Amino acid sequence: MRDASPQTIYLEDYTPFGYTVQEVHLTFDLAPSATRVTSRIRFAPNPQATDKTFFLHGENLSLISAKIDGEPVTPTLSEDGLTCDVPNMPFVWEAEVQIDPAANTALEGLYLSNGMYCTQCEAEGFRKITYYPDRPDVMSTFTVRINGPHATLLSNGNPVASGEGWAEWHDPWPKPAYLFALVAGELIAHRDTFTTMEGRKVDLALYVRPGDEGKCAFGMQALKDSMKWDEDVYGRAYDLDVFNIVAVDDFNMGAMENKGLNIFNASAVLASPETSTDTNFERIEAIIAHEYFHNWTGNRITCRDWFQLCLKEGLTVFRDSQFTADMRSEPVKRISDVIDLRGRQFPEDQGPLAHPVRPESFQEINNFYTATVYEKGAEVIRMLKTLVGDAAYAKALDLYFDRHDGQACTIEDWLAVFAEATGRDLAQFKRWYSQAGTPRVAVSDSFENGTYALNFTQSTPPSATTADPQPQVIPMAVGLIGPNGDEVMPTQVLELTQTSQTFSFPGLAAKPVPSILRGFSAPIVLDHTPDHAFLLAHDTDPFNRWEAARNLARASLMATIVKGAAPDQAWLSGIEKVLLDDSLDPAYRALMAGLPGQSELAAEMHRSGHTPDPDAIWVAVNALKQALSDRMRDGLSALYAAQQVSAPYAPDATQSGMRALGNTVLSLITRQDGGDQAQVQYDTADNMTQQLSALANLIRAGRGDAALAQFEAQWKDDRLVMDKWFGLQVIEAKPDDAADTAKALTRHAAFNWKNPNRFRATLGALAGHHAGFHAKDGSGYTMLADWLITLDPVNPQTTARMCSAFQTWRRYDAIRQSMIGKELDRIAATPNLSRDTTEMITRIREA
Repeated sequence: MRDASPQTIYLEDYTPFGYTVQEVHLTFDLAPSATRVTSRIRFAPNPQATDKTFFLHGENLSLISAKIDGEPVTPTLSEDGLTCDVPNMPFVWEAEVQIDPAANTALEGLYLSNGMYCTQCEAEGFRKITYYPDRPDVMSTFTVRINGPHATLLSNGNPVASGEGWAEWHDPWPKPAYLFALVAGELIAHRDTFTTMEGRKVDLALYVRPGDEGKCAFGMQALKDSMKWDEDVYGRAYDLDVFNIVAVDDFNMGAMENKGLNIFNASAVLASPETSTDTNFERIEAIIAHEYFHNWTGNRITCRDWFQLCLKEGLTVFRDSQFTADMRSEPVKRISDVIDLRGRQFPEDQGPLAHPVRPESFQEINNFYTATVYEKGAEVIRMLKTLVGDAAYAKALDLYFDRHDGQACTIEDWLAVFAEATGRDLAQFKRWYSQAGTPRVAVSDSFENGTYALNFTQSTPPSATTADPQPQVIPMAVGLIGPNGDEVMPTQVLELTQTSQTFSFPGLAAKPVPSILRGFSAPIVLDHTPDHAFLLAHDTDPFNRWEAARNLARASLMATIVKGAAPDQAWLSGIEKVLLDDSLDPAYRALMAGLPGQSELAAEMHRSGHTPDPDAIWVAVNALKQALSDRMRDGLSALYAAQQVSAPYAPDATQSGMRALGNTVLSLITRQDGGDQAQVQYDTADNMTQQLSALANLIRAGRGDAALAQFEAQWKDDRLVMDKWFGLQVIEAKPDDAADTAKALTRHAAFNWKNPNRFRATLGALAGHHAGFHAKDGSGYTMLADWLITLDPVNPQTTARMCSAFQTWRRYDAIRQSMIGKELDRIAATPNLSRDTTEMITRIREA
């Protein structure tokens, strides 16, 4: 067991490795508990390095032999790796180790998943396979031989030879060890081809377990769409002869972009109308695109060190967001991204886990695969594109690819190509990478003699990592709307660079209503209270029209929670008009009817000086939903009927939007008829979107028992659908029942707590049930803490990430804080707690 109190690693201490790796040859002799890995690696002294210590990372390895230039050597071993005396000239290192994939429950390195060998090497899993300089700035070509009695033997690159019980692969593109991949098992391939814009024919394959063959077609088409889109939009063509995807049941992440061999959590690639919802289809499309886009933004150009993680992840998240916007609806995608950002990243920015997009230090890099690195990192790229314009962005990206292909780069390298391509000074913009926290921008206005003025004041609260935040460059997209509802000034992008700035707009006949932060042009909190009802009715910007509805709903809910006020009639009237407006995209109308998340309302209460009461928030949210249902009672049936799809199921934007709106309306109908229409939909559903939505409504109506039993009987043999069954029962439970529901489900025969998907479906659902998790008796806290303590010795990575459920604990009342504090102390006091979880609990507890 490694020391649970590791050293902190600092960005400023980076030094290059003392040796370059010129080529790597690996041989795997597979056996469940005794796999032999033989490495033959050609090293040479690195002229850029001053420290020539020869240290190779290695964990949980049994060293059998080691040689340098064919002569046996005896290295010095430690729990983290080995050191050895080496010649000051090029040399060949050879080592043979033995590892135990069957015992590798952490799912890092080489492990077994239901009899299938699989790897996960990002961030530091390769060191659990063989001794190697396991750092992203060490890049080399790899040749791999796999020996094993399996029908499918896969690795990175192109296949070069194979025979009975063996296969060889060669990856001609230098890569760091975190991109290494190996898969071996009895799998079935769904095959296709793609011809690149350069005329290269690429063989495509999606490998799955027997029985999953019918769930591959959508994923394959999404891959081909991604390849074509990257050519059309970024000019990037694929560069190998094959591209393989493998679906794996046990996987800590969504997917992994290993060069030429993407490994996917089965939930992120397998899809069929009967087993997958529209949301699943869209997520799968986006994740496949994300991992494919990494071929250039992550693989061909990678990170110098893990502090630069946002360089590949933020850019690639932005690229997959662009892709989804082009494939589906740009306004709907933008709104969905902002909902996700506010729900996951804003709390991170405002709590004990706050860190810059590029952290200055870490203990366990696994704990920095965060919403800040990914989603806020993508927002930083979006802002940069907004500031420089589409043409300059394209020019800078071409320069980036040309200059840095085959390199391990930094944020400085990234910004330098933009500075060169545009002539802009980006020193201040760089603060987005170095400062933690969410900026707040307060707005005031004035109108005199035909000139309208907007004054902006920006501030960022200090955090543990950024004690004195400085003003940032904030692109503020603004439009002006006249009193009659006409737009008098189309969108302009104002650049905020100072603590306080004023912008004037002359020549206006009357005082306009400002539409500020259009398209959510920067990841900030806007303190401004215009006439939201007016903007809901007249704003031409889809995002800001949605934002106006959101702000009205938030204000109504806050007034109900704090003052006991009745639901706001302006919101009810405005949303009724939107829902009945057939000229609007159905998916957009469904989003417009959504309410702020209950955790988001708790954060707003805390910020405004009120102690959040999770039960009062839950009651207020349900009261507002009921008020909308009551107001629209007479028109709901016709609106629901108008959204029913008669054509064969397709997961496209048109049909998905109609189902989204129809199911939004169904939830309102259920409040009137007690679930009668939901039962009809459940009984007649021919796709999972309709079936699951109906089931959720039946549970809410208190008549879900029979449907839940029928659903389980129908889908008990489909692991991914059963994840939905587990999660839905917790999500839809009454607050006082949520912990007990989760506890009962953990006793179910199908609850496999060692499978990350099933664990997240059940315990993650409890953590996401705001009022249930924060039940006043503390049962939610105890339930989650018990399971985190149980899981940590088996899977530290999943455990550590689930700890974030406690990150907002300081905003609640003294009794809840005391209960959470005791659970955090209990977790921290667990013997042999992993380094991953130790770091997370310490940061949360000491905030």
